[in-house]
Amino acid sequence: MPQLDKFTSFTLDLAQIVSSPLEQFEIIPLIPMKIGNLYFSFTNPSLFMLLTLSLVLLLVYFVTKKGGGNSVPNAWQSLVELIYDFVLNPVNEQIGGLSGNVKQKFSPRISVTFTFSLFCNPQGMIPYSFTVTSHFLITLGLSFSIFIGITIVGFQKNGLHFLSFLLPAGVPLPLAPFLVLLELIPYCFRALSSGIRLFANMMAGHSSVKILSGFAWTMLCMNDLLYFIGDLGPLFIVLALTGLELGVAISQAHVSTILICIYLNDAINLHQSAYFFIIEQKRV
Repeated sequence: MPQLDKFTSFTLDLAQIVSSPLEQFEIIPLIPMKIGNLYFSFTNPSLFMLLTLSLVLLLVYFVTKKGGGNSVPNAWQSLVELIYDFVLNPVNEQIGGLSGNVKQKFSPRISVTFTFSLFCNPQGMIPYSFTVTSHFLITLGLSFSIFIGITIVGFQKNGLHFLSFLLPAGVPLPLAPFLVLLELIPYCFRALSSGIRLFANMMAGHSSVKILSGFAWTMLCMNDLLYFIGDLGPLFIVLALTGLELGVAISQAHVSTILICIYLNDAINLHQSAYFFIIEQKRV
């Protein structure tokens, strides 16, 4: 009983010290700015997005500072080439009906989105940092701008015929209004689902790592041999979950790239899949 009372009091004292796992997602105004009733504060998400942009620009600068890449690539050039190939492969595989040169015009724009997610997603794993993509407004703004851009590409490629994407061929006329509505809802929901997926994965994963890390630290501070030995289990779980979260953070950038390519293929080729064009090219 005395050990139980000691454990209870220690847990209560520690609970007052340990911060909430959601505290890492708090937006803090670093430079408050107010114009009338409008607030334009420079916050910690703005700071880390600026740091991400600076990091990407420095990476590109180190590769191109001597006028181009080397015939024998160094580590920085290999990293940039890996990112470029990583984006170019889904573009060539998922988008059909276009020549290779036309497809590559989309690669720089998709590469920007992929690089932004690739550098922002794992930032929260660094102590005293901030995960920009863990906030829904940021991911929603990113996905909504991509949705508008893809819709514009669809109208540029197909004109008003792009609206036929909402009505498959051969549909009976009485069912047309219902099918148009059924196709319009999931099409517009793409702008929302992409932002929700990225936001939910980042917040849930980083919160889980924070909770289990606090649990492992609590058992490590027990000053008891039994608890110290028992702490190895949570410690291994934290290490495994940290590696898993890093993998999820990187894979989410790849998933976003594939989805953008699929949505582009739908906007360009309407109801025809990219694999149809790949089969046709092989036949030719």
